[in-house]
Amino acid sequence: MQTIVTVSELRQTLTQARRAGGRVGFVPTMGYLHDGHLALVAASRAQCEVTVVSIFVNPTQFGPNEDLSTYPRDFLRDETLCRDAGVTVLFAPDAQEVYPSQFETYVESGELAKPLCGAFRPGHFRGVATVVCKLFNMVQPDVAFFGQKDFQQCAVVRRMAIDLNLPIEIITVPTVREPDGLAMSSRNRYLSEEERRRALAISRGLLAAVDEFRSGERDVEKLVAIAKRHLEVVDRLQYLELVDGDTLKAAHSPLRRTAALCAAAYVGSTRLIDNVMLALPSP
Repeated sequence: MQTIVTVSELRQTLTQARRAGGRVGFVPTMGYLHDGHLALVAASRAQCEVTVVSIFVNPTQFGPNEDLSTYPRDFLRDETLCRDAGVTVLFAPDAQEVYPSQFETYVESGELAKPLCGAFRPGHFRGVATVVCKLFNMVQPDVAFFGQKDFQQCAVVRRMAIDLNLPIEIITVPTVREPDGLAMSSRNRYLSEEERRRALAISRGLLAAVDEFRSGERDVEKLVAIAKRHLEVVDRLQYLELVDGDTLKAAHSPLRRTAALCAAAYVGSTRLIDNVMLALPSP
């Protein structure tokens, strides 16, 4: 595995790989890797000859009162995990490499960025779309892999790739969960033991709604209410919404299209997100 910190060296290395006929897969991360990230690496390695992982804590997607300064970081651990997982190139640029002085060009997302997290984190998806677009241009992958836990981010990135004619296939990999159901997240380390127990209410509520859906329930309000009963133990429920799986607009009863039940909640001072897909059978 090569660890690279500059765009020029990255491009030189990947040009050589492409000349050898290698298909390039890309996994963008903010580091502090866990099994969810490694599932993306495994998906890339299964489909591509070359797998690039980036580690960059992107400042433009954090709001003024969010956890940029305290976001968990452990580069040496991440480097070891990538090497053991069979990553070809670990790209770890610094902020100046990504955002040089006098940087002023951003990617503005549209309607997909407005609901859910977008309603509570102004500017977040502007930062996400910008950094992902820049990383795509740096790596120039054939395929990019994202986790379903960041459902809205996947939708925004997929739309951006289509709208900007980026020749990149976007693949979403199912959420990886702890044995007790909690969605894996770098921010889980913030949770105390007691908060960790209460955080399980998020996945339990969502999965309870899935069970009812599989039993035939198609009423939006009932499905949301089933999930919400479990979420009474969180400190603050930011949103719990059932949205169309493609447009992210509010779903309506009875469900006739695949939908996503999405939640964001604070447990202690930690903001956690999760979602489940309610997939209708093909006609």
